[in-house]
Amino acid sequence: RGILELPFIPEGCVHNGHMYYAKAKDVQERTALIDFLQENGIWSVFHYVPLHSAPAGIRFGCFHGEDKYTTRESERLFRLPMFYTLKEEEVDYIVSKVKEFYHV
Repeated sequence: RGILELPFIPEGCVHNGHMYYAKAKDVQERTALIDFLQENGIWSVFHYVPLHSAPAGIRFGCFHGEDKYTTRESERLFRLPMFYTLKEEEVDYIVSKVKEFYHV
């Protein structure tokens, strides 16, 4: 439905089961969704802080060029629970809560 941007796994590759992420519209939506999921017992976190804006990156590194995508895209990313012992009914619950958040 175009509500979330989901990961794309290229043909010939397989998912390694390490994490499942999606992208919300913006940082405000991501924050509200993470809060909603956590209120419903689902551990969801933001994906990462770009190296150039992390404390070590600020201190020891520098960003070359214009930051057209890195910060904006990192602010949209969030992780959903994914592990080998996750039960199907737990997946269904997670999906139902994401749908509830988006009124789908």
